[in-house]
Amino acid sequence: MALFCKGKLSWPELVGVDGKIAVAIIEKENPLVNAIIIKPNQPVTPDFSCNRVRVLVDCKGIVLITPIVG
Repeated sequence: MALFCKGKLSWPELVGVDGKIAVAIIEKENPLVNAIIIKPNQPVTPDFSCNRVRVLVDCKGIVLITPIVG
């Protein structure tokens, strides 16, 4: 489904970065998305959205995996 989304779709360079900084970078590089921090064990819905990027962080707020549109 990501093929239909516009703008930058993934940010592998943000793994290991503070989640708040990652959110700011993502939203600057693709103003069509809303980046949200997902903390450990926080439930998420399984739906897909071209205007959402989930930023999964560890207990210290550091990005764990590549943030992608979805």
